[in-house]
Amino acid sequence: MATLNMKSYSLCSILRGSALQSPRPHYSDNYRRNAEWRSPQVALIPNFHLPMRSLEVKNRTSAEDIKSLRLITAIKTPYLPDGRFDLEAYDDLLNMQIVNGAEGVIVGGTTGEGQLMSWDEHIMLIGHTVNCFGGKVKVIGNTGSNSTREAIHASEQGFAVGMHAALHINPYYGKTSLEGMVSHFESVLSMGPTIIYNVPSRTGQDIPPRVVHTIAQSANLAGVKECVGNDRVELYSENRIVVWSGNDDQCHDARWSHGATGVMSVTSNMVPGLMRELMFGGKNPSLNAKLMPLIEWLFQEPNPIGLNTALAQLGVVRPIFRLPYVPLPLAKRVEFVDLVEKIGRENFVGEKDVQVLDDDDFILVRRY
Repeated sequence: MATLNMKSYSLCSILRGSALQSPRPHYSDNYRRNAEWRSPQVALIPNFHLPMRSLEVKNRTSAEDIKSLRLITAIKTPYLPDGRFDLEAYDDLLNMQIVNGAEGVIVGGTTGEGQLMSWDEHIMLIGHTVNCFGGKVKVIGNTGSNSTREAIHASEQGFAVGMHAALHINPYYGKTSLEGMVSHFESVLSMGPTIIYNVPSRTGQDIPPRVVHTIAQSANLAGVKECVGNDRVELYSENRIVVWSGNDDQCHDARWSHGATGVMSVTSNMVPGLMRELMFGGKNPSLNAKLMPLIEWLFQEPNPIGLNTALAQLGVVRPIFRLPYVPLPLAKRVEFVDLVEKIGRENFVGEKDVQVLDDDDFILVRRY
């Protein structure tokens, strides 16, 4: 995570502390009259754990501005051969989302491989997205962590560079009690508009409804990204808690039969126009059925393996993977080309012909 220079603060504190503790010298009256006046320095003691105090930054977006978003794309992060971000490809992909009706993007989420980024990279990408697209789309930064301290710090930085809302999972691996979970979320909710992300298949721990109902008292809770299923979606919507489906294969029914506001989608990276139609056009079981084979293909291996493979074959991003992710095998890459032809190449992002890439076409980056 990006940190401030603690050495400069420590030295400054030592020098000022020393000056404050030294006996005052005795000057003559003539010296006092002729000496140049200098503004007194204030000894500052930085506290890196306090919530942001800049209301101008923190309140530029309210939770209400986030609650109405129906199509939010969990945006892919493309790479250059040396493993650095390919910002040109990233900008092109994000612009395609906006042109085709996405209202928000999640930056550095699971799909965007935030788990493979340093915090410096993470905050830089959030800031870049805000600077280039923040006036056209809501930027939701994934600043969650299993460390409350890191989650607070990252959220403070994310809001400082202009993100409109933060996405927070519950502490994973080193799991906590339900009381600890509430305290963790209350700490990050103080930072600004926040979406809670429940994906127990990845964190190893469900966020139960009683935790959500407790933290729903915060005005900064924009809503919940829910991956448990549509019964949970309906429970929250009945209690007037905004909820988005986190499962592309369930999002149509979640939206039109269970009260979800919309979807936070992986599939929309490839077919944003069709996903917008699915969220805005009313019940459409035929379109949902048309998309289902693509969605099933996309998630046959853990996300974002399928998406990375697909976007490379569409010619939208370079065929570069940061390990431990590797492309889908050749047979699956052939299947994708068939799916594109059935759905229609015109419905997918990019302008190049879809192609089957060979194993040698892919670059796997070990150090990044």
